[in-house]
Amino acid sequence: MYSKIIILRFPLDKVHNPLVCNLSKRYNLTFNILKATIFPRKEGLIVLELSGTLNDYKNGIKYLEDQGISVKNAAHEIDRDNDKCVHCGACTAVCPTEALFINRPEMEVIFDQTKCSICGLCVRACPVKAMQILPSNEIFFDETS
Repeated sequence: MYSKIIILRFPLDKVHNPLVCNLSKRYNLTFNILKATIFPRKEGLIVLELSGTLNDYKNGIKYLEDQGISVKNAAHEIDRDNDKCVHCGACTAVCPTEALFINRPEMEVIFDQTKCSICGLCVRACPVKAMQILPSNEIFFDETS
């Protein structure tokens, strides 16, 4: 299973098209909408986690681009404060991509950011608040504009 968080920017003429629904129906992809903002007579923005086979993912992205949708990968936004981490493993229990795992026999929690889907579950699970979401102006534009 391949999973990635992407940012979609829709031009005005594409805002009303069921493009994300078509990703599911035509390309067997599942999606989790993390943020969506669509303004009347303006562009739309959707941040979503897209999951499926790598081949279906690539075909789905090509479909979006062929429709005139701007597709960008979300930058890694989850970070761990190694000074705060006590390696309790609470984050490993909720991590859906196994980006957080326990290295045995040392019993040390390892964070592989390349596997992180930026779901944020580890942030809520961490009792010492060592996991944090870093702000990114790239993903969320000002909703007052």
